[in-house]
Amino acid sequence: MSHYITMYVLGFIRNDTGILKSIYMAQKLSAEAAKKKAARDLAYAKTPDRRAKKADAQRRRRADPNGAKGKDWDHKNQRWESPAQNRGNDGLGTKTESGKKYKTK
Repeated sequence: MSHYITMYVLGFIRNDTGILKSIYMAQKLSAEAAKKKAARDLAYAKTPDRRAKKADAQRRRRADPNGAKGKDWDHKNQRWESPAQNRGNDGLGTKTESGKKYKTK
């Protein structure tokens, strides 16, 4: 039992066939595809624009911990929004927002 708990803490579970699967990956990808996707996601997260947005959101969260509780900073509308509303671009989807530059401090 402790083996499974340890695996869960590390972020993996064993499926019916005994293959380790990440609990963080929502898509069902092969091991090779999952590694490539993780590399792409990390490269995107490290772009100057994403780093600036993350740093800006962290500064705002530290300045207003009560207003930020359970919310994400929306760089387009310059306000705290629910994660679902912010990540879904207010119901419009993310394709229309792609490549836009929003104000960060």
